[in-house]
Amino acid sequence: MRVIIKRAPDGKITLQETAKIAIVTINRPIARNALTTNMWRELTRIGEEITTNPKNKVVLLRGISGNFTAGSDIKEFCEMDVSQANEAFEMMEKTISTFENLPMPVIGAIDGPALGAGFVLSLACDIRIGTPKAKMGIPVGRLGIKLGPSFVSRISKLIGPSRTKELVFTNEIYDSQKSYNFGLLNQIVPSSELDHFTLHLAQKIGKQSRASLRAVKDSVQLTWMDKDTKWDFVDPTDFPEGCLAFVEKREPSFK
Repeated sequence: MRVIIKRAPDGKITLQETAKIAIVTINRPIARNALTTNMWRELTRIGEEITTNPKNKVVLLRGISGNFTAGSDIKEFCEMDVSQANEAFEMMEKTISTFENLPMPVIGAIDGPALGAGFVLSLACDIRIGTPKAKMGIPVGRLGIKLGPSFVSRISKLIGPSRTKELVFTNEIYDSQKSYNFGLLNQIVPSSELDHFTLHLAQKIGKQSRASLRAVKDSVQLTWMDKDTKWDFVDPTDFPEGCLAFVEKREPSFK
């Protein structure tokens, strides 16, 4: 087994490679696994690192017990200007695309919040296994964040255009059952069984033809996704107010 640990402020990301499975674990429990810009960057590097090992056949992306990732660190956003925030979103898109475009199946283990960019990261996984603790959504309306076409298309292809709009319009967070009903989760298993279930699933997938796995993944992707055009992800007025309201734990006052 090879183990690589990428450390970032207040958290770490671990890569374990064993028996044709690459296991990526996000570990920042103090912030519900919210990712700093440095952690997004390290997660991209780990995704790229996975492809350098020809033995890897399946990827398992997970958080520490009780978590997936609550998305990006909003407190860090509050220290950025609009230009820096847009660059941060470009970094998120690079990370999400890296895992989405891996030449092998990616299984997401969702044992807690998968929110914001963390929600979109979960949708980059080919299969998502959740637990009753899973919560999924993208509450950007309180932050003045403007979702780009690639973020939206990943949601829309699973739940449809109208539900995607409703999800963003209302800031709703889906529980595990609603996430399953809408196709965001493939299965729901007890938290105590998640590791065993996902490892067994990865082993089962790993026995299949590498060429067949790659072909179906590539074919599905070619049917739906266009790459993002240049996009400003944050509103210069609403975004600072949304971040400040988040830190101050109050309702945002948008004009």
